Amino acid sequence: MKKFLMFMLVAIMAVSMVGCAQTPEETAEPVAPESKVYNVVNLVNGNLGDKSFFDAAESGLKKLADAGRITYKSIEMGGTDQDQPKWLETLNEVASSGEYDLIICGTYQMPDYLKEAATTYPDQKFLIYDDNTYVGVNQNVVNITYKQNDMGYLIGTFAGKMTTETSVPNINPEAVVGFVGGIDSPVINDFLYGFLLGAQAANPEIKVDTRYVNSYVDTATAKEMGLSMINDKKADILWGVAGLSGNGAAEAALESGKAWFIGVDSDQELTLPADQAAITLTSGLKNVGESIIWLFDEWDAGRTYWGQEVRLGIPEGGVGIVIDKNFAAIAPKSVQDAVLSAQADIVAGKILVPTAIGDTTNAVVTLRDSLQP
Repeated sequence: MKKFLMFMLVAIMAVSMVGCAQTPEETAEPVAPESKVYNVVNLVNGNLGDKSFFDAAESGLKKLADAGRITYKSIEMGGTDQDQPKWLETLNEVASSGEYDLIICGTYQMPDYLKEAATTYPDQKFLIYDDNTYVGVNQNVVNITYKQNDMGYLIGTFAGKMTTETSVPNINPEAVVGFVGGIDSPVINDFLYGFLLGAQAANPEIKVDTRYVNSYVDTATAKEMGLSMINDKKADILWGVAGLSGNGAAEAALESGKAWFIGVDSDQELTLPADQAAITLTSGLKNVGESIIWLFDEWDAGRTYWGQEVRLGIPEGGVGIVIDKNFAAIAPKSVQDAVLSAQADIVAGKILVPTAIGDTTNAVVTLRDSLQP
């Protein structure tokens, strides 16, 4: 009798368990694979201490290491012409070692070297940030780029609002701002497209004097353009989106004594000379460190992007705007609130900023020309 009762109990439990089991279709979310500790090497084609991209990448890696998610080392390869032969040599050396789950490098100087190393070592994973030169050529490379159009919208909102605040020193009654671009190209015009749209949304009467230096290292020409914008067109805020050339616009704003400057990519209040930093209201940011963290978050969740380009915007923390220092101290609260509101609306999907990259309609050119003072 006892054996019979025991048999019946086991049978009932088995039926109950079968009834409660879920099929794959009933499972709401896939289970992410167990996270691992990755071994990473960061190749710096320059030196740390640049207060820009290289330091930003390093800060993201340090956060990951402090959280116990990676072990890593950074190799400073130097940034001079004499250093460049070491770049490919170092790439090949770390790739051939088989030690690293991921090799990281960045920016426009590295894609040719990376393509050669990635082709030679197809089983090695690579990440390159702020470059999309050879997307898809190597299936072991992920390219991270940034939605500079989203960033541009925030900067445009700020400039469009700020240029009406005549109680602020150097802000004149004319609603004119300036954009000093590096080269008339899809990437630079992506910054510009967002900038124009944000400025126009903030102030329908805005005029934007847009000029291109046609170089990323010609500060003298950028300074001349900036002085012309300020003296001839009454621009009181200049955004320099031209690499080193953009610093010429900061020089123009300072020399004129009649205008402000806005930086790009990194927090230029931290990198410019003290007198130029003092007239830098804010900067548009490419958050390289946060984008690297995002990639590891995705990797741990089982989502990978090898052989693809990933463009990161405000929701992913890929781009943003500096909201401390001069922004907080000089911009009226109404201007600050407008920027933060625009940022929240982009994150929520209420504002969709179009891109100039891949756009065949030339919409940004039409808008640019219509807003010239």
